Amino acid sequence: MLKNQAIAVIGAGHMAGALIGGMVRSKLVRGKSIIAARRSANALIELQKKWGVRTSTDNKKAVALADIIILAVKPQMAKTVMEELAGSVRPGHLVISIMAGVTTAAISKALRVDGPVVRAMPNTPCLVDAGATAIAAGAHADEADLARAEAVFGSVGLVVTLPEPALDAVTGLSGSGPVYLYMVIEAMTDGGVKMGIPRAIAAKLAAQTVFGAAKLVLETGKHPAVLKDEVTTPGGCAITAIHVLESKGLRSVLIDGVEAATKRSQELSRLFAE
Repeated sequence: MLKNQAIAVIGAGHMAGALIGGMVRSKLVRGKSIIAARRSANALIELQKKWGVRTSTDNKKAVALADIIILAVKPQMAKTVMEELAGSVRPGHLVISIMAGVTTAAISKALRVDGPVVRAMPNTPCLVDAGATAIAAGAHADEADLARAEAVFGSVGLVVTLPEPALDAVTGLSGSGPVYLYMVIEAMTDGGVKMGIPRAIAAKLAAQTVFGAAKLVLETGKHPAVLKDEVTTPGGCAITAIHVLESKGLRSVLIDGVEAATKRSQELSRLFAE
């Protein structure tokens, strides 16, 4: 799908590095078809050695060589970078943004171009090819543009397509979600330590348990409640633990966390638009 397409990755940090690695490992594109651009020349040297990409410290030069532009800069740098690129981005470019809280309309306005823009919200497990990414089409993006964006993020995990207003909720759910689960793993580990398991072993067991449970949900297609009931025996250990977790409001606090992160994402979107 991306054969003979050159891709400029602007702001080649950790997430961008994960995308570059995924695209090259999956043979979606060759390393030399990617131009990684950022201010730090030292960081670019590492990407070049690892993946065989071309590099540049000049964003405009990288864009001029590309068919697809991935904007992977931090939101606080978004205005500065897009002002720099305004006039260099052509209507024929596909712009893919992973900048949190920056709408496709704001991107088109800042770049002063009516070309296709696809907004994406990936998460950090993309670093290990286990990401969850939602993509949304801007006003000028069509199905072919979405398909190209899906191919990029499909190289590092699961991809779903949603209307753009839903991306704030995605930020609260899967975008911020790894943080919630790191806390769950940490707490489970501490519980194991409290009950006499060495910390290193408790951490492995907790992490593998979360991984395995998630894999069961995805591969069986069963509702989590069904899987829960399948291992909850009358008078057993699991139902005793469930009673405690329910009494402490585990589900409510996780729902509240997703809601709070979603509202914060909405606030950031409004701040950028001002």
